[in-house]
Amino acid sequence: MNQAVEKSAMRKIYIRLLPFAVLSYFLAYVDRINVSFAALTMRGDLHISATEYGFWLGTFYWGYFLFEVPSNVIMEKVGARLWIARIMISWGILAGCTAMVVGPTSFGVVRFLLGSAEAGFFPGILLFFTYWFPTYHHARIMSGFLVGLPIAVAAGSPISTALLGLDGWLGLHGWQVMYIAEAVPTVLIGLLTLFVMTDTPEQASFLTREEKDWLSTTLSAERKAKESVKKFTFVQGMFDPKVLLLALNYFGIVTASLGMLFFIPQIIKSLGVSDNMTVGWLTMVPYIFGALGLVGMGYISDRTNDRRWVLLVACILSTVGLIIAGKTLGSWWALVGMSIAATGFYGSKGPFWAMPPMFMTGTAAAAALAWINSIGNLGGFFGPWYVGVIKDYTGSYEYGLYGLGALGLMAAIVCALFLHIPNPVKQAPIGSQAD
Repeated sequence: MNQAVEKSAMRKIYIRLLPFAVLSYFLAYVDRINVSFAALTMRGDLHISATEYGFWLGTFYWGYFLFEVPSNVIMEKVGARLWIARIMISWGILAGCTAMVVGPTSFGVVRFLLGSAEAGFFPGILLFFTYWFPTYHHARIMSGFLVGLPIAVAAGSPISTALLGLDGWLGLHGWQVMYIAEAVPTVLIGLLTLFVMTDTPEQASFLTREEKDWLSTTLSAERKAKESVKKFTFVQGMFDPKVLLLALNYFGIVTASLGMLFFIPQIIKSLGVSDNMTVGWLTMVPYIFGALGLVGMGYISDRTNDRRWVLLVACILSTVGLIIAGKTLGSWWALVGMSIAATGFYGSKGPFWAMPPMFMTGTAAAAALAWINSIGNLGGFFGPWYVGVIKDYTGSYEYGLYGLGALGLMAAIVCALFLHIPNPVKQAPIGSQAD
């Protein structure tokens, strides 16, 4: 009986929550990374060097770093519906304002404000999922949600480059048209969030009373099991050694990932591809592989009840792919290397984000998720800046990719040696899990 109730409840929850979460994250990432396509023409129009581009686009992540934890704590107090809507509306407006930048400094200011506005969205959604999903669903729901990320790059690539082709429309540069056009849907979906998001299962009209009772009992039992090992305070949630080691691992992966991401269109163009639209289509390739890695490794992680070793495989793939890309730069094998790296980058996310909720609950979990993400996302500043500096100094992206590979290796070492996190929650039998 419980098995039938579980399958019914989880099917409804997946159908209700996952598509909207994926759409929201898709828009978040389009508004975050469309700058990589804008750079194909914007850098020349505004006379921005590769070093300046890498430095100023990375100020987004300093805004993220400063406001991530406060934002997540506020969300835990006021509820996801109101706070996620606020985040989406404000970041959509600021994403559109990027069309008004006139040089490196104004570009950096808008990027910082955009990061400040978006801070808390990603860990807020992760925290929101812990209110709805038992532990043995975490890697799959995280992977299902995060699939919006590579999809955003893959689908956003031809869309962004097509909008770049509207140069001169209404007297605007193509990159200005792109920023405005891609910001509008975010504001609209932010407004829609106020009407479609439900804060807790108890408020869910789409669940029966029996389904609500089952979910409440299951989540309560899991919470007690975790807190019987240790109940963390807010400060402990940020500075527990396991949390800091997770943050270090994530910093390595994010720095390597975003260091590659923001330069992929320019690396592909350096292969001799002159047409921006073709660059957009080719940029899809690594992120199609990223989406497959994300879904596949998340599924394997839940099925095997393993987080650490699946994460290790993903980190190793990232490292190997970056080395191949650097070694073969100038040939199409570099695209193969970047595809392998993307498989690892995104394949790591399901098992990784399933790890903090294994030992954190409540406000401590809110703080830990936000703190890990904020530290990790500083890599979004250092990665592109580093690659830009190396490109200006050597005239090539090769050694930049090697440096990013070293960070992937660091993440693998941290995972292999230090990320043993026992799961205090008894794993449900495979046959009883709702697929």
